[in-house]
Amino acid sequence: MQQKKIYLAEDEYNIRHLITSFLKKEGYDVADFETGDALLEQFEKIPADLVILDVMMPGSSGFIICTKIRAISNVPIIFLTARDSDEDFISGISLGSDAYFTKPFSPVKLMMQIKAMLRREDMRNDNFEQESSENLLVFGDLKLDTFYLEASVNKIKLKLTSTEFSFLSFLITNQFRAVSRDELLTKIWGYEAMIETRATDDTVKRLRKKLIDANSLVQIETIRGFGFKLAYLEEFHENK
Repeated sequence: MQQKKIYLAEDEYNIRHLITSFLKKEGYDVADFETGDALLEQFEKIPADLVILDVMMPGSSGFIICTKIRAISNVPIIFLTARDSDEDFISGISLGSDAYFTKPFSPVKLMMQIKAMLRREDMRNDNFEQESSENLLVFGDLKLDTFYLEASVNKIKLKLTSTEFSFLSFLITNQFRAVSRDELLTKIWGYEAMIETRATDDTVKRLRKKLIDANSLVQIETIRGFGFKLAYLEEFHENK
C-alpha cells in the first residue's frame, strides 16, 4: 500500500519535530513547513492525504490556508492552536476543518485521530459494488453509504468533508424531527457549550450549495430560533 502523505505547518520547531517524528514512526510520508503559505504552495503542486495546520503562524494564518485548501480539496484538515477559545473553535469548524486540538495536546490522541481520518478516506475511495441496504441512509434523491462513507445524488457522488458527511447522516437519521443547533454541536463536533451558532450555520450553507449544485431536491430547512430539518420537494419531483 502506498504511503499516506501528510503535510504539517507549524512554526514552533519543537512541536513540528515532535509531530513529524511520531508520524514517520507510524510509516507516513511527512513534509513539514514553518508557514502555511509554504504548505499551500506545495499542496497546489502535489496534494496530500491529510493536512495539519497551526492557527497562528508567520504569514497567512491557518484559517486563511484552510479556506484556500477547501476551495480546491476536501482533504481532512486538523487545526492546532495555543488559544482555547470559543471563537477559534467556531472559526475552525466553520471553515470546514475536521478536528481541532488545543496545545498542549497528546501526540497519541492526535495520532489516533489521524489514523481514523485516513481510514475513512480509504473507504471513500472504494466503490459501491459491495454496498448493503444495512449501510445506506436514504432521504429523497440523497443516499449516504455509512460503510464507504460516500454520499451521492442520483448516483452522482457528492464531495463532502468528514464533518459534512456526519452532519447529513445525523439529519437523515433524525429526519422526522427538527434537530437543534446545540444538539448538532454536541453530536457532530463533541463540543458541549452554549456558543454562537455560526459553526452549524456555515456548515449548512456549504451543504446547501453542494446539494443545489448536484440538482438535488433535498433541502435543509432552517427552523428559526432552533435548528434544522430535512425536506424533500416531492411535488417538484412529480412534475418533472
